[in-house]
Amino acid sequence: MIINILVSIVSALLFLYVFWTRLKEDYTQNQIFTAGFYVLLGIACGSILADNSFSELWFWASFAGGVIGLALGIWRFRLRFFETLEAAVLSELILFLIVFLLSLVKKFSQITLLGTLAIIVLIGLFIFLDAHYKKFSWYKSGRVGFSGLTVLGLFFLARTLVAMLAIDVLSFVGDREVIASGVLSFVSFMAVYNLSKQT
Repeated sequence: MIINILVSIVSALLFLYVFWTRLKEDYTQNQIFTAGFYVLLGIACGSILADNSFSELWFWASFAGGVIGLALGIWRFRLRFFETLEAAVLSELILFLIVFLLSLVKKFSQITLLGTLAIIVLIGLFIFLDAHYKKFSWYKSGRVGFSGLTVLGLFFLARTLVAMLAIDVLSFVGDREVIASGVLSFVSFMAVYNLSKQT
């Protein structure tokens, strides 16, 4: 219990630090940390709700809570959508990484190990794309949002493929997982395409 509390505190602080690092040039500390707190609160509320009502939907409940928190922060402080989304994507990937690492320590499994490696790859890909996306000839607009949306699309594409292969993963919800993750992956990639066409 104590370890879980300590890990939760460290995870929240690390989330807020990364979120602040991505946005500190354009917004005040109060705006950034309050918006970040909304996201964390939404994730926590979704997770608690799932634990008490429908544990198999814990990922989606937490995800929905985080999205609601992010939307509230963007609306209240008039934050730029794609810039804030990218900050949230990277911050939440790091949050997921800590969760997976804790799960590995508690009970090793091949699925958890693969999940951990996948998150590490996505974080590395985000960092690479963030540094180089403006050099891509086909992405002529150079608009912010490419890295976050691409990684988000790949994340949900991976969940779609795992669900289609019927691999037994606790946070997956069968056929509904294929549809939900598939739709979010498609929307993310379509958003990247639309951004590439903007001037």
